[in-house]
Amino acid sequence: MSQRINNGAQPKAANAIPEERILDAAYQLLLTIGMQRMTMADIARQAGVSRATLYRRWGGVREVIGALTTREWSALTLAAMPADGLPPGRAPSRAQLVDGVVRLVRLIRVHPLLRRIVELDPDFLTPYLLTRRGSNTNHQLEMLETALRLAIAEGSVRAGDPALLARAVLLTAWSFTLTGPVLTGEPDGSGPESDRLDEELRLLLDRYLDGAA
Repeated sequence: MSQRINNGAQPKAANAIPEERILDAAYQLLLTIGMQRMTMADIARQAGVSRATLYRRWGGVREVIGALTTREWSALTLAAMPADGLPPGRAPSRAQLVDGVVRLVRLIRVHPLLRRIVELDPDFLTPYLLTRRGSNTNHQLEMLETALRLAIAEGSVRAGDPALLARAVLLTAWSFTLTGPVLTGEPDGSGPESDRLDEELRLLLDRYLDGAA
């Protein structure tokens, strides 16, 4: 694919290259060879751009993959969480909120990108789990906090600090996303045991947020 692109046209200026094209190239390389073996030259060839173009945007492969995971997880978050289908300012019910979190856990857990990172490059995840918050974490916390604040005001979620509740919900979701496949014995994150575990997550979150509890 990269040869066809390179033979058909000269590499374009950095501001003329759609970022999506570069990230799509990195996605294919990650699935094929993994992050450890990937170089900026590989990404440039796959995307049909110059290495200089890449380095004007990112400092190295890990930064490119960071941008890629941000794109993928942000899209899944927007697809899974209930706010999209609600009028502005309308509070999601507790059931909608819980359904959204469980759906997001399932979507990310089975995503080929995460499965490949866990298989070949698990150390990429370590900083986001132990030392710093990434942009995806901040985005998910913001969405959860907003939804929880509205749901608390509406009465379907118990009274509490929405920021604190959002952190607790997200921490729980992370454990089911990353460690769930280890405990179920389903390394691809899908199957009957994973489905059963998702139902336990639904019950756990519903009771945790229940205003009548």
